[in-house]
Amino acid sequence: MLLRCGVLCVVVCVSGPLLVWGQNETESIVLEGKCLVVCDSTPAAEQSGSALGMSVRSGGGRVAFSAVRNNNHEPSEMSNRTMTIYFDQVLVNVGSHFDPARSVFLAPRKGVYSFSFNVVKVYNRQTIQVSLVLNGWPVISAFAGDQDVTREAATNAGLVLMERGDKANLKLERGNLMGGWKYSTFSGFLVFPL
Repeated sequence: MLLRCGVLCVVVCVSGPLLVWGQNETESIVLEGKCLVVCDSTPAAEQSGSALGMSVRSGGGRVAFSAVRNNNHEPSEMSNRTMTIYFDQVLVNVGSHFDPARSVFLAPRKGVYSFSFNVVKVYNRQTIQVSLVLNGWPVISAFAGDQDVTREAATNAGLVLMERGDKANLKLERGNLMGGWKYSTFSGFLVFPL
């Protein structure tokens, strides 16, 4: 066993067949005449059994949220200085890193995060532009501007590198946003920590 700079590494060498389960316990790996190095950059303090007889942190790094606009908000309710798009119903908030009162996600650790959004405009003859904002700066944007379509969605998704404490939210860059009815959504999750 190696322990260096807070990283726990275990080297296991086998000569006969050894069945090892993957991280989500659905994939198995058969090792025969191979060496396996298993590392955990955040080793758990508590001991728990595993196929390799070592302690591996589980569940502590799970981060995910999904929120919807349930109520019909009029434009005057959206006319704030930041033009933050508010989501009033939280479907999932694993880790509690999405603040529903401010509709802002706060990154709990450095890592790669995935975000997606779908914001519906209600009336035709208007254009809306929506941006995913990271610490006040637009990262990805989308627009809905078909003049003949009553309900059209500004939709986009992407991966973002975030530091611990970074904030992400949706901003209305152009147009008036009206409507709710659970058509507009904002979701995100930690893909992997760095």
